[in-house]
This record gives sequence, structure tokens and C-alpha cells, in this order.
Amino acid sequence: MSSTERRSYPRHVVIDDGDLEFHLMGPADEAAVLAFAQKLPVHDMLFLPRNIGEAKVLSAWIKEIERGAIVSVLATRGGAVVGCGTVVRDPFSWSPHVGEIRMVISTDVRGIGVGRALSNETFALALSMGLEKLVVQMTVDQTGGIAIFEGLGFRAEALLRDHVKDLSGKTHDIVVLGHNVAQVRAQLEAYGLPEAVG
Repeated sequence: MSSTERRSYPRHVVIDDGDLEFHLMGPADEAAVLAFAQKLPVHDMLFLPRNIGEAKVLSAWIKEIERGAIVSVLATRGGAVVGCGTVVRDPFSWSPHVGEIRMVISTDVRGIGVGRALSNETFALALSMGLEKLVVQMTVDQTGGIAIFEGLGFRAEALLRDHVKDLSGKTHDIVVLGHNVAQVRAQLEAYGLPEAVG
């Protein structure tokens, strides 16, 4: 994949409770990702456009990866998928310079650094793709995720009230965070620090 040539996989990262391996998701990962997604609480997936716990949705996801519209990186521990970070972009839209980061983490590995490590890796992957702006969406009660992305320089840009419905029909607000990578790069270059981003 030419868009990820600057990042090599697999990649190993040490976290609070051991280590993680990151690798790019492909067709061979479909069954493992489906098993991972089916264990996620539905509330954790409300910001995603579709329920990735459904086999047909996951098959469509794999096709989008093969087409090059989506790049997903998996976090694994002991061979099991514990997280997934995805960068989505549409080069044929009015916003080919914008990428959306989507990320989900297994409930049994929260609080030990998996979310932070995966968000850092997904952010670095997005930067290696040359995107100028990044956005991330999540429900407003996902305060841990919001804090992680704010730590990477993302800032709240929009609040979408009653934007998604859970399985019981209850509506939830979505917060949209954005990061103007091009502007930050320009500022760092002005200070003589271009390598600090990317």
C-alpha cells in the first residue's frame, strides 16, 4: 500500500501490562475481528456508521480495505484482537485532504494503555498518509477517549445532538473532534521543528 509506505508492520509497543503487536488488517483477520466486535458493548460502537458486529458489515469493511478506501490497524495481545484503529478517507469527495479516525477497544484491556497506544499508532498512520485534517467522532460520555484525542491535539468542533439511536431507541449526542495537521505542520516548520509532526 503506497499510502502507508512510511510505516512498517508488524510493530511492537510496550504498555503498562505487557506488550501489543500492531499489524494492518486484511482478509485473513476477518474471523478474529468479527469475534472481537461481537464482544464489544453496542454503546461503544454507536459512533460508527454501521454495526461491525454483523458479518455482512465486516465483509464490506474488508472489501473497502482491499479497495484502498480504508486502512485499519489491529492491536493484538497473545494472538487475540483487543483493538482496532481505522483511517477512512474519500479521495473522490470534496474533502480528499480529510481523514476520519475510528477506534474501538476491548473492554477487558481498558485502563492499561491499549487505547493510548492504539490512538497514537492510528494517528501516526493517518499522518503517514499525508492527510491535512483529521476528525474523530464519539458519544459525549466516552470521556476517556475524548481525553486521549485531546492529548494528541484534537479539539471539539461540533456537537451533534440526538445523532444516533441505540437498540432500545434512546438517542445519544455525538461530539466531533478535529485536528488541523497542516496548520500544526506549518507552525512547527516556522519554528524549525518539522519532524515533530509526522
